[in-house]
Amino acid sequence: MEHIENLQSVNSKAKKKSGDDVHNQKWAILSLSSIPLVMTLGNSMLIPVLPAMENKLNISAFQSSMIITVYSIVAIILIPIAGFLSDHIGRKKVIIPSLLIAGIGGLISGWAAWKMADAYWIILAGRALQGVGAAGAAPIVMPLVGDMFKNDDDVSSSLGLIETSNTFGKVLSPILGAFLAGFIWFLPFFSFPVFCTISILLVFFLVKTPNKREEPLPLKKFWSNIKDTFKNNGKWLYAIFLIGAILMFVLFGILFYLSDVLEKTYDIKDVKKGLLLAVPLGALCLSSYLTGKKIKENKILMKWIIFLGSVLVAAATAILSFSNNMWFMISMFLFAGIGIGVALPSLDALITEGIAKEERGTITSLYSSMRFIGVAGGPPAIAILMKHSDQGLFYILSGITILAALAAILAIKPEANDS
Repeated sequence: MEHIENLQSVNSKAKKKSGDDVHNQKWAILSLSSIPLVMTLGNSMLIPVLPAMENKLNISAFQSSMIITVYSIVAIILIPIAGFLSDHIGRKKVIIPSLLIAGIGGLISGWAAWKMADAYWIILAGRALQGVGAAGAAPIVMPLVGDMFKNDDDVSSSLGLIETSNTFGKVLSPILGAFLAGFIWFLPFFSFPVFCTISILLVFFLVKTPNKREEPLPLKKFWSNIKDTFKNNGKWLYAIFLIGAILMFVLFGILFYLSDVLEKTYDIKDVKKGLLLAVPLGALCLSSYLTGKKIKENKILMKWIIFLGSVLVAAATAILSFSNNMWFMISMFLFAGIGIGVALPSLDALITEGIAKEERGTITSLYSSMRFIGVAGGPPAIAILMKHSDQGLFYILSGITILAALAAILAIKPEANDS
């Protein structure tokens, strides 16, 4: 009995210590949450404005989709490099300059749209520079959170908040983007540097990295460890990479499709369109927040949440082929948003908690690159598919999401003691 009481006392103290850690770092967590929020605003805020850009710049739907895609393509290439640097020189030393670069990219795009007659290619150049900044900002947040806490429960709950901030950015983006564009169509470009400046100040003053920083491994040893990581964990890591890419592909494809249909078929524009786009994104945000609070260290639960979330997305997108009624579409997109929302924090927690701290920045950055591949591919793929058949489009989205569900059930196999 005495042993049990002592054990309970130790567990109680550990939980209290864990709670104290989270409480002490609450401002740091909120500051870090601003980074994915800002990066999401920088991309998703433009989605409701794309049809207006097509008119103002005299470009096609595919060309307008590239304004989203070029940002992501640059990020895909540079994210692994940023992750590697963050493992070696420190997380904040990568994050803060990256936010500055992203803000400058927004200024360039805004200036081109304002002052130039043929602005499209300079806007793309500015968007590419924003992608450079995005590569070294949002993806580094996950490994930094992993560094800040020793307890996996604290990591999971904090990552849940970070992912919620990301998804809240997606909810806010269409409303804010449509609102700003209602005044001047290129105003969303100029708002981005303001958000970046706020985030820089928050991170600089409120985020304290761990006092004891271990010396980085020699380059040869580091790459040897990365190879060992993929050798020992490759199956479930590749599955998580694939699922993350697919869910982002479906999400941004859906947003592009819905924005286009609301404006061109139903003549719904500006803030009203932003509010309708925010409905499925609001469901995504709430489900992401609740999941982050629930999963804690339970890796078996994470696996099943990812599987069931993917199945829900697949079912909702397949059912969309039955009707093109506006509210029916928004209802099905809402269910798809819930499915994506529950899966994302589980993916984040699995990959952050399952990788050694020394390689965490690089591995999580590769995962972020895969998510950006989905973001980059969604809008142009949907723009091409929309020219042929809406029904075929929905079946394709459903089919690839079933692939994500199969990857979750077959490749992610936590041990029984991970529950």
